[in-house]
Amino acid sequence: MTLTKELKQKQQPKQGMLENVMKQFNAAAELVDLNPNIKKILEVTNNELIIHFPVRMDNGDVEVFKGYRVQHNNALGPYKGGLRYHPTIDIDSVKALAMWMTWKTSLAGLPYGGAKGGIQIDPKKYSNAELERITRRFTYALGENIGPEHDIPAPDVNTNAQTMAWIADTYMSTKGPSERSKNQHVVTGKPIGSGGLEGRDRATGFGVFLTIKNWAEHKKIDLKGKTFIVQGFGNVGYWAAHFLEKEGAKMVGVQDAFGTIANPEGISVEELMDFSKSNNGNFVGYPKSSSVAKEDFFALDCDICIPAALGNQITEENAHQIKAFLVAEGANGPTTVEAEQILLSRGIEVIPDILCNSGGVIGSYFEWLQNRNGELWELDEILAKLTKKMAEVFKRVLKTSEEKSLDMRSAAYVIAIERIEKAYIQRGIFP
Repeated sequence: MTLTKELKQKQQPKQGMLENVMKQFNAAAELVDLNPNIKKILEVTNNELIIHFPVRMDNGDVEVFKGYRVQHNNALGPYKGGLRYHPTIDIDSVKALAMWMTWKTSLAGLPYGGAKGGIQIDPKKYSNAELERITRRFTYALGENIGPEHDIPAPDVNTNAQTMAWIADTYMSTKGPSERSKNQHVVTGKPIGSGGLEGRDRATGFGVFLTIKNWAEHKKIDLKGKTFIVQGFGNVGYWAAHFLEKEGAKMVGVQDAFGTIANPEGISVEELMDFSKSNNGNFVGYPKSSSVAKEDFFALDCDICIPAALGNQITEENAHQIKAFLVAEGANGPTTVEAEQILLSRGIEVIPDILCNSGGVIGSYFEWLQNRNGELWELDEILAKLTKKMAEVFKRVLKTSEEKSLDMRSAAYVIAIERIEKAYIQRGIFP
């Protein structure tokens, strides 16, 4: 392998996400005959922040970290989007993720715009105390670039409720005593004791399950006895698998950063999670499964494939291997444009990320409202609201798809972009 080829391969996933979202956007803009002036606004981000900030480590040394926050568009309301901690994060991937958030919140009919952020870091290499200091220092560095009515972060890859609690506490500490409680909704995805929403932990995975269920009901397919594979057994993958198993479906393959396992007879979701917890988060070696080569994961026999890890996982190199009749995108941007064309040409349907994993941001909206209004919602009430909202959005996408003879992603983009275009047309451009 030549150095040029090697460098190209290393760079490709990073460049691919932004390239992917732009291809999707341009195709959709053409479909809706988007006003060229509005297209100019939507194809660029409003604000891009890169922050270098120092943090003292447990051993006394100081390390300098690189953090990002990209605010794509706020025509419909405050910026909204997760924070991820990952070594491969860069400005282009954050820009792509921020754009996807704009389309996702618009499609869901929420009063939000799109943003994304994170820190270029492998969290496994740092102690809990170091991660707390890194998070708090990053929050302080972001300053007024985030805020409960301006830009509201949430958990994403390698961040969780604890991360959000640190951010909320740090941000609230920068306000005067009488103003602190008014700023609790600066982030969503907080622990329940710190103003979090019951069920927010499962909202994204539950949403993935709901879209699969809505799709299956529309197709008159019984999920009982159907097989599925999950890439990424974190928060999203686990909860999607949990609810599918309760519906009678069977998990036959799982992949994450540690490895790949399979069992055509089925893998118990709860047993695997228990094994993983007792094994430092690693499910490889689970006794009721066999190990599978990483590159063979998407070739596993199954009915439903759920990519719930990182972007650009289903590519034109492996799309032909997929045996499932449905791909449900739990992750953001897991399928490249070229790969999707292959899947669609083979009769495989794709539930796009901006629909499939929108349960998370809908759950975040509920938490934001709960904090803002000083209310407390019960879990049953929250899951019922989420079920109703996801069904409404799914039906809207399905109707557009059938009326305009479009695949589901194109239909979702048409709805999302038309809503933003309408806001710009009604309000005009200042001055």
